[in-house]
Amino acid sequence: MTWLNNEAYRADLLNRLRRAEGQLRGVQRMISEGEPCLDVAGQMAAVRRALDSAYVRMTVCYLQQELQSRLGADKHKGAARSSTPCSTMCRC
Repeated sequence: MTWLNNEAYRADLLNRLRRAEGQLRGVQRMISEGEPCLDVAGQMAAVRRALDSAYVRMTVCYLQQELQSRLGADKHKGAARSSTPCSTMCRC
């Protein structure tokens, strides 16, 4: 099993999730205050995009770590390892 072992990437991902959490609280407030449905729907779409972006970034990092570990086990065949950190792989 692979864990997110890049501290900078984990911090970035957690910050994105905290922002999405704040947006979701805003949606809850809008609903409780009786805001128009179109406004609520727009904010819900923004939350969804934020979560989708965080998911894609996490998935790219996971795939990169898996690839690096498999290529690292294959050093004797001359496989090159990427030094690109997970956080720069995808700017979503």
